[in-house]
Parts: sequence; structure tokens; C-alpha cells
Amino acid sequence: MSETPGALTVRQYVTLILEGKATSEKLVSGCLARIDSSDGDIGAWVHLNRETAISQATSCDESRKRGLPTGSLQGIPVGIKDIFDTVDYPTERGTPIYAGRRPDADCAVVEKLREAGAVIPGKTVTSELAWMHPAETKNPHSVLHTPGGSSSGSAAAVAAGHVPLAIGSQTGGSTIRPASFCGIYGFKPSRGIISRRGVFKTSSSLDQVGLFGQDLGDVALLADALGGYDATDKTSYLAPRPRMLDGYLADVPIEPIFAWLDLPYADRFSPATVEGCDELREALGSQVERIDAPRFFGELIECHKIIYDYEIYQNLALERTNHWDQLSETAKSGLLEAGNRTQSEYQEAIAMMGSANQWFGQFFNDYDAIITPSANGEAPRLSESTTGDPICCTVWTLCGLPCISMPLLAGEDGLPIGVQFVAGFNEDDRLLRTSRWLLNFLNSCQN
Repeated sequence: MSETPGALTVRQYVTLILEGKATSEKLVSGCLARIDSSDGDIGAWVHLNRETAISQATSCDESRKRGLPTGSLQGIPVGIKDIFDTVDYPTERGTPIYAGRRPDADCAVVEKLREAGAVIPGKTVTSELAWMHPAETKNPHSVLHTPGGSSSGSAAAVAAGHVPLAIGSQTGGSTIRPASFCGIYGFKPSRGIISRRGVFKTSSSLDQVGLFGQDLGDVALLADALGGYDATDKTSYLAPRPRMLDGYLADVPIEPIFAWLDLPYADRFSPATVEGCDELREALGSQVERIDAPRFFGELIECHKIIYDYEIYQNLALERTNHWDQLSETAKSGLLEAGNRTQSEYQEAIAMMGSANQWFGQFFNDYDAIITPSANGEAPRLSESTTGDPICCTVWTLCGLPCISMPLLAGEDGLPIGVQFVAGFNEDDRLLRTSRWLLNFLNSCQN
């Protein structure tokens, strides 16, 4: 049995650990060795403590040996984006403003991970304040290209095999786009399924937790471990959550029907993206219905920007008032622009978001999922000083819809391009079921 990171799925590792046929200590040691061998080139990690990681892994193994309760992620190492509070590691939010900051308590996500028996080896790199300014992390597929942002370190760590799972966030496209660029699975569950308590706030309306993995079923397992109601998070809801892994494992009752929307930003797609999506639609045949996107989709893009600008300007009041000189020029420019938003603009945008949510509630009565690119092309070069265009995620993030990026295409330079699947709010289990069906369908086409 191989304990090399990535050799098996997380679900297989957990089974072997619980059966005593593998140990968390060896798995975590293998991950640390992989980090040592490649992170000097990639730069996915900002904080890493080998002794803490091994100690956690040993404790997981001892619990199993003693017959104590175990969790769904028993002994599995998970990377954490450095905007999620952790007591074991600093949480510096990608800025010198918070250098050395040590939280007093874990965030809700980390509490859930510990409850599930996971091991947390360290913190992954985020762009400055989880916003626009690129971090120094490089894409594992090509160190000349960006891994995307702002969850750059988490996506790169999973793609490089440093850890099988990692946590990120998405306010614009910060989970789905990095997953696309790095050729891994990215999953942003419906808004409110996972608590944001203890996560750095940029936009209370738009901030959402995102997940990365090397296997679709593994991100479903992770989502199950993290979901739950939290009265301190205004988007959290007191109702049953979708059973993610059950959804992934379920067979579709009938073959799914997909929608392809001709979107107002389709002119930004690269030729390889267009060609790959055309081939996917052709393979699915009559199971895809091509539709002109409603005119208001263009307005939703501006709606997202207004809400983001207005709320981040409020939430970064301390940083812009007391630490202006420590902000990047990118952040300064963004804040100067954001400060021009008016409350009336903001209220109109919030109302439009509500109307869009109602429209999608009706739309998904007829379709299992929307097919759309995860990003408009492959990862830009680092020399372009950008983490990429988030436009392919804007509308779905605004409406809090569940989204999955799957590594199905390749660009002109041979780098990955993801295809994104979007479903109705709180229908994450249905999305996972449909996505697994699609993977099986594509495998059958190749055979």
C-alpha cells in the first residue's frame, strides 16, 4: 500500500487508517517530504510547523489504537488559507499589517476539521487581504504562470501533492479560478452551508468558503465535515444541509439535462476554451440546451462589483485609516475607486441580487446544471502581474450558487482549463451527483 500523497483518494486513506493498515504519521510525513522537495520553487506555504503536524498525526493514530472515537477525516492533512484564524499558527492575511498576528481561537472551519480528526500542517499563501494584489506563489504546472488568486497557496498545495485537501474562499472567483488554473477540483458550496466565523471579512454578502481536492468525492467528504449552522454568521441558515458524499455516490434517476448559456462575456474566452466547450456540448448532444443568457446578466456583473466595492471599503476601514502606507498600490487604487460607491447604488444592487436569486430558483426546475468555463483560459504568466479574470465566476458567486470546477480541458500552452458546473441553491448534492455522472460519461466516451 502506497502512502505517497495523491496515490489514493482521501476516502481510501481514511479507510486504511481506521483499519490499521496505514498511519496518519506516515501520510503526513510523506506530505512534509513533498513540501520540502518542491515548495522552494512553488511557494504555496506561508506557515508550516512539522513538529505540530507530526504530533497531530501521532495523536490521531493513538486515538484509533485505543479505540477512541474517530472522525470522517481521521489523520488526513488539510491546508488552510491564511485568512482563516488558527491558534496553532499565525494568521497574517497576506499583509505586513498583520505580521505575527496570533488569534485567540480557531475559526469555525478549523474547529470542524479538528472535530473530524484532520491534521493541519500549516497555512497556505493568500493574496493581500484576500483581494487583488498577486502573491508570489507559482503554478505547479509551470512556475512561469500564476496559480490564480486569492486562494493561490491552497490550490497550488493540492496541485503539487503537498496535501490532498485544502481550504480557500471565494468572493469573486478565488476558488473556482485557481482550481481551473492548477488542474484540480474546486468546490464552492451554496452560500451559508459552511460558517465564516473567524474568517477575514471582505464582503459579508459575497464571502464564501471554498474547497480544493485531487478527487471530486473527496471534496464532497470535506464539505460534509464542514457544514453546519452558526448563529454568528448572518448567511448561515437553520435547516438541513445537503448530504454531499451521498449525493456524489448516488446514481442519477434519469440522464441529466444541462444548460449552456451564451453569456455577455463570452468574447473573453480563449480559443482553446471555446473549442473544448464546443466538444463537450457535442459529446453530450441533446442533453445540452443552448440558451441566450437574459439581458440582466450583464447588469449582474456590475451589481457584484458595486456590492463588493461598497462592502470591502467598509470592512477595510481600519487598514485604510491606520495602515495606508502598508497597503500595496493595487489595494490603494481599489479602495480609492470603491470609496466612490453610494448607499443608494448599493441598495439597488442588493435588490437586484435578490431578484436574480428568484430567477435562478425557477430556472433550475428545468435543468440539472449549467455548463460554463471555470476561467476564460489557462493561467496568465506571472509577468502579467494578474491572478486572472474572475468574470466566469461573478454571477454564480453573487447568487451564492453551488459551483464545481473539474479539470477537463487544456489551453494553447498545455496548461489546465477547468469546466464549471453550477446548480440551484442548496442543491449541492444534486450537483455532485450530476458531476460524477458526467465524469463517468466522459470516461465511457474515451473507452
